[in-house]
Formats: sequence, C-alpha cells, structure tokens
Amino acid sequence: MTDKSQSGPLSGLRILDIATIIAAPFAGTLLADFGADVVKLELPGAGDGMRGFPPFKDGKSLWWKAANRGKQFGTLDLRKKEGAELLLKMLPEFDVLIENFKPGTLDRWGLDIETLWKANPKLVVLRTTAFGQTGPYIGKPGFARIFEAMGGLTHITGDTDRPPMHTGYPISDAFGGVFGAMAILAAMFKVAREESPRGEEIDLSLTEATFRLLDFLAIEYDQLGVVRGRSGNRNQYSAPSDVYMTSDKKYVSLAGSTNATFKGNAIAIGRPDLPEDPRFATNNLRVENAEELDKLFGSFIASHTLDEVVEAFDKAKGTVAPIYSVEQIFNDPQYQAREAIVPVPDDDFGSVRLQNVVPRFTRNPGSIRWTAKDLGADSDTIFEKVLGLSKDEIAAFRERGII
Repeated sequence: MTDKSQSGPLSGLRILDIATIIAAPFAGTLLADFGADVVKLELPGAGDGMRGFPPFKDGKSLWWKAANRGKQFGTLDLRKKEGAELLLKMLPEFDVLIENFKPGTLDRWGLDIETLWKANPKLVVLRTTAFGQTGPYIGKPGFARIFEAMGGLTHITGDTDRPPMHTGYPISDAFGGVFGAMAILAAMFKVAREESPRGEEIDLSLTEATFRLLDFLAIEYDQLGVVRGRSGNRNQYSAPSDVYMTSDKKYVSLAGSTNATFKGNAIAIGRPDLPEDPRFATNNLRVENAEELDKLFGSFIASHTLDEVVEAFDKAKGTVAPIYSVEQIFNDPQYQAREAIVPVPDDDFGSVRLQNVVPRFTRNPGSIRWTAKDLGADSDTIFEKVLGLSKDEIAAFRERGII
C-alpha cells in the first residue's frame, strides 16, 4: 500500500505504528522522513495522548503536528477481539510493527510475539518501554525525565552547588526514537540478507538508551572509581569551555580541546602567548588550570559585544558560538542557505515550517509529505487498501467502535 508519491531511500518500507506519546512514534517519524510508508493506528475516540500536548493553535497541538509528520492516520481498538483480529490481518502488508505498551499488554489482547509472527513470519517488532521486557523493573511506567534520572544524565547536569537539573526538552525520548529507528534498519538489513528470512523482536529500554550515550560514565567508574558529578557549563574534559556573557548582555559558548584550537582562541582574545605558557601546554594541563583560563577568556568576552566577539574568533579561526534562540535559528543565513527549515503542507493552517530531513542524502533525499493529521483522517483509505474492506464493512466496524 505504498504511496506512489513517496520518495526517499526507504520508499517501499512499510511500518505499522501503534505506539503513543514521543519516543517510539519518533522512530517511525524519522523513517517516514526517508520515504517509509508509516501508518499510525490510534484508539478510536481518544487517540494518542500526545494530541493533548501544548503548544496549541486554534485547539490543535502544534507539537503533535511536528512529531508525527509524514504518517497516515487510522483508528483501531486493539483491546477488542475484532480489533486485534483486524490488526493480524493487516500484518502481512507491513514489514515493521512499532509498539510501546506495558510488557504483557499485547499478549493479553491475543497479540503475543508468536501470534504476530504467525501472521507475518518476517515481521520486525520494535518494543519500546521504560526499562525493557525483562528485569525487576519490568512494567514500571516512565517518561523522559524518568529515563534521564535513572540513565545518569540528570546527575551530571546542572551547577556544582545546585540540585541536579533536567534538560529543557525530553531528550531521552528523542534518544529512544533514534535508537529505535537504527534498530529497525539493522533488523531489516538482517532479514533482507537471510536465505530463509525470519522476523526480529527488538527490546528497547529507554533508560538504557540514555545511559548508552554517556560513554565515559561507565568506564570511568569501572576503572577509576570516579562518580562523575555536575560542573555547570564548564566542560570537564577540555578548557577553556564555558558559557560567557558579552558586554551587550548576550551569551556565547566557547569550546575546543586541541592545541590548534586553543591557539586560535588565544589569538582571538589578544593573547597569542598563552599556548607557550607551561600551565596551558596541553589539554590536560588546561583542564587543571581551567579557573585561570575562565578568567582570561571571560574578561575579554565581557568587555566586547557579541558581534565583536564572534568577529574576533572567526578572524583567528577560533571556536565560539552565539547561543541561539529559535528566532535566531530561523534568521540565520546558514540555516537559510541549507533550507534547514522548510514549509510543510498542513490540513488546518495551510503550511507550517518545520525542521528539514536530517541528514542529507545527495542522490536520494527524503522529504516531508505533510504534518500529522486529525484522528482517523485516513481510516477509510487504510482499511480499503490494506484489507479490501467495503465502505459498508468499515461503517459497521465503526458503529461497533472497532475502528
């Protein structure tokens, strides 16, 4: 049932998304960007809870529109026997099933993994949960801040003398979506290469996904017994690296761990002698003397405007960046030149601007067909094309609350 107008390297990959909220559906959204045909099924009358997430415009969730872009939208009550049976009949037409129900939920509905594979032996099933399908925490609920807290991220985020801090966005949900998309593609690659293809069950713990991205935490503790803590905006593995305020009350971020970068940064603040100072000869020494470097660089930046700071560092091939708001991102010439923000068709507002597909493919790029639609917007089309149901049959299922 692939949409003939869909393009991209994953055109022809068919995904059934029965998950909710952010992480698991985001995996499907990422793949839709690259051409996968993604059908999202929601509970009739209620829909995905993310439809109720702010911000809103004219009663419509803008976050929802962005987070589930490029999908087709149907409804199906999997809790009812007839709904589960319809799902099983749909599975032969799909390559992937994405779900994030509490472990055991699908089993109770007659949709255990063996039953799913009986319907489609080559089916790849992505199961996304807070803590995974095994272990003492199986079944515990969770959201991004839970994953961040128990994945080690919150403990290392924030100022040294202040409580741990969460990030300004549910970043662990985003991590999970990226891991989920990667896992689906890895499984599909394996299935495609097997002489007798068999499906795969993917067990994605969002807490483990968060911890996995913090590379140094585990080995540092294992080998040195160090429990990494918070350091505010100061980088613990390179110096100078911090957030500094300019004379016109704006902020820049300074980074750079190599000797060549430090040389450029030193030239930028009018101190080309700093690389020759024994205290700053290597990155490790600079980290040991980060306090002194902070004073030197902070003093220069505080006495110059943002434009002056950026100009000085650019001229010296240093590494400093203004800390952008979303408004500055929209107006930045680099973003504009690369069309990193593009207009996308929207059923309610005509067109909205969203982040473009990332990364860029030169020969076979992806695209964003549309924003997320109303609940059940494509139900009739989905059930007609996938199951061959007549309009009367669809109406009968709808009357009984199945679709």
